[in-house]
Amino acid sequence: MNSEDFDFYDKTTLKSYNLDKNMRYQLNMLDQLDAFTRKHCENVASLTCRLCKKLHCQKGFTEYCTICAYLHDLGKLFIPPAVLQKPGKLTNEEYEVMKTHTSLGYKMCMEDLKLRPYAAGALYHHEALNGSGYPQGLTKKDIPYEGQIIRVADEYDAIVSKRQYKSHIGISDTLKILIENAKNGKNNPLIVRKLFKVVMEDIEYEIYLTQSYVDELAEELKRFKQIHQYKEAMEKAKKEKDKNYYLEGMKMLLKPNETLENYTSICKEYQKAYETRKAMIENLYHEIKIIKKLKV
Repeated sequence: MNSEDFDFYDKTTLKSYNLDKNMRYQLNMLDQLDAFTRKHCENVASLTCRLCKKLHCQKGFTEYCTICAYLHDLGKLFIPPAVLQKPGKLTNEEYEVMKTHTSLGYKMCMEDLKLRPYAAGALYHHEALNGSGYPQGLTKKDIPYEGQIIRVADEYDAIVSKRQYKSHIGISDTLKILIENAKNGKNNPLIVRKLFKVVMEDIEYEIYLTQSYVDELAEELKRFKQIHQYKEAMEKAKKEKDKNYYLEGMKMLLKPNETLENYTSICKEYQKAYETRKAMIENLYHEIKIIKKLKV
């Protein structure tokens, strides 16, 4: 298939796009979902869109697949909050209830003419190529390509994101789980390989943004260091005019909401933020090294 540009997610949120009325209707349906599920659906749609690009899908299919992904968890509207938002692990009975969100979402889409074209996202995103998925236990030949793509995007975001019912798992560890599911026949290996590229781009962009912030913090710390140097010089000065000179220098370096009394504590906050972000960058580079060695 020929690739065409489709920058569905080049704005902060999907809804910032100049969408036609029908598409706005479909996407606005997600406003009814809880915050966790809504954010997850937005993430899965974004990943799906970018996976389609990496797979060289046509523009029309990419748009269609992205909307399917955005609506894939619509059936969770009908899952009891006690199950959907449970902080701990679901019981077997609760898991069976959770699984019904696929068929419930499909039914909702099929009953609404504006949602019907995108019902595949709800129905197929938990089907596995080896037949171990749900709700129908389909195998590769019966699972639409959009379902295979959305499954990988959904699985990645569900594991790597910090959700209300489980702890956060690192990026490379998440990819290892998807690799295992590709090897055991659940996930399409090609789609998982393309996910690696998408994830690497995200990590590199996060490094870029974090490094930009670190650079800003470094400049601020230099300013605070100069203030401290002026303070030390002022305390050592013998003449009053010299003391006033250094005092005025300190005042000139202070920014709004900073005073001679609070700048030290503010400096400590900047230092802590600097060290935290530096550690984040080191961790992200470490993740990149691991991911580069992963094979599907």
